[in-house]
Amino acid sequence: MAASRRLLAIADDLSGAAEVAAALHSRTTRSRVLLIGRPGAVNGGVARALRPRHPGEATVLDLDSRYRPATEAAEAVREALRLSSPDENAPDALDTLVLKKIDSLLRGNVAAEIAALAEGGAGVVLAPALPIAGRVVRSGVVHLGGVALHESDAWRAETLPPPASVAHALGGLSTALVPLTTVRASRRTLLTALRTAAAAGRVAICDAETDADLDAVVEAALAEGPRMRLVGSGGLALALGRHLRTTLNAIGAGAAPAATGKRGAPAADAAPAAPPAEMAVAAPPADMAVGAARAAASPASAGRPVLVVVGTAEPAAAEQVRRLIEDGAVHHQLPLAELLSGGPPVRLPPLTAPVTVVSLVAPPGAPDPAPPHGAVATDTAPLPSPRPAPEAITPAAAPGPAPNPAPSPTPDTPPTPASPSIDTADHTGPDRPDGQTSKQPGAISGPAPKPAPSPAPDTPPTPASPPVDTADRTGPDRPDGQTGKQPGAVSGRRLVLGLARVIGDAVAAHHGAVDLVLTGGETARRVLDALAVAELDPVGQVHHGAVHLATPDGRSVVTRPGSFGDPDSLRQIVQALRPHSTERKVTP
Repeated sequence: MAASRRLLAIADDLSGAAEVAAALHSRTTRSRVLLIGRPGAVNGGVARALRPRHPGEATVLDLDSRYRPATEAAEAVREALRLSSPDENAPDALDTLVLKKIDSLLRGNVAAEIAALAEGGAGVVLAPALPIAGRVVRSGVVHLGGVALHESDAWRAETLPPPASVAHALGGLSTALVPLTTVRASRRTLLTALRTAAAAGRVAICDAETDADLDAVVEAALAEGPRMRLVGSGGLALALGRHLRTTLNAIGAGAAPAATGKRGAPAADAAPAAPPAEMAVAAPPADMAVGAARAAASPASAGRPVLVVVGTAEPAAAEQVRRLIEDGAVHHQLPLAELLSGGPPVRLPPLTAPVTVVSLVAPPGAPDPAPPHGAVATDTAPLPSPRPAPEAITPAAAPGPAPNPAPSPTPDTPPTPASPSIDTADHTGPDRPDGQTSKQPGAISGPAPKPAPSPAPDTPPTPASPPVDTADRTGPDRPDGQTGKQPGAVSGRRLVLGLARVIGDAVAAHHGAVDLVLTGGETARRVLDALAVAELDPVGQVHHGAVHLATPDGRSVVTRPGSFGDPDSLRQIVQALRPHSTERKVTP
């Protein structure tokens, strides 16, 4: 890669954008995160901000599109591409390398955004594996710890069942599977497979189980030039970062990066083309990562309070919060009912403690607001997803010929009770603006989940239950102006917006700066929107996925996906930002 080439990374939520920025940031490749709004909300100032400030700089955009309607998400991708190269005749117009960050669990508007990315004949290479988190792709199917995604409970907070394969997640897009044997073959063999897929207008879906596999995919794709666009999770971003550092070091563009607390490729997964010795290092232990992030923190931040906001649906977060409380953090639980009631605003007490943690709690005995798809019941009900009813990707939006669907039961053969059935149900909900059902023939579905118990329609809810939500889950900016109400459903969008208002008010009421720890991409974006933060610079990583960023005025913000981190994750983050801010106690 030439030192002058620009790199544009596009993410659909803030935690993903931060993860990519940290993966790409080094002494040889600088990066920054810009928080971009929905389509139509950008202007010339944003276009100017997208221009790189330094040679080889990576600009990472959070389009805030994961929970937008699919058409808006696709247009946001198109607009980002246009803004990054406003003059198609400029010498560097075709010299922008594009990376699209998607969720490793295939949540979000994956099909719509990839369709927009492939417009104009660009080749698309999709590799969603995230080996460091135990998420791999075998035979075109995402596996988590050896369990296929559609057989896991990873989508328990979503309103739809998970896709049976990566190809199914892409709807009507034409795809070509690149099996693991091809990925691990010679670079020429892999490059030929990617070229063949691109020439046929197909998205190349690459199997990958290790970082070395992702390194091979990146190396082959970039051999074809910037017209081959990369799509994947943070694992692919890490592979791209390793490739760029190796390439730029080889041409003398800069020195190798010093340890910053970021995790590199495990030694067992060394790339086929070995990088310099100082680059081929194992992931640093947690205490080294904490030390690096701590050293990067500004001395002026020593007396600032830390506000930890846990807006994630992950049950594991409860143990992470418990350990923070054990260390002396002040804990405030915000009832869902009060955030959704529309009554007087919820207020936090003054932020006088060194560390304050805020989480959400449902009333005792409240029904699960988002029934899991095949998940085992737990004591902690997942919070609802803010996702609106999804839209189907029409064949017109998909380049190339129709895809070859994965094997499924013959439509005219009734399935046996033990077999999955052909799903012809309407997955878009009754509020589809065009009134169509957008059924997805051929999608594999298991038995219908049992609905969560709820009061009879004519019986008002008791005070112990969350209020019935009849608000528009897609937000006030629904393009067709319809409400799309779903009676009885708890609105994830309203919930997160309510949480963000509480945090924004608490930070505004505090005399002085407050540093933030934000779990969950949707929570992080809404909180920073409430604080009018539009740009972030990466500082380092506390652990994989927990990215330390700085605002233009010097405040620290640590973002982390809700599903990441061990039980000590929040404890490590707080200790990195504020050494000795709490007294560490022994956890059995």
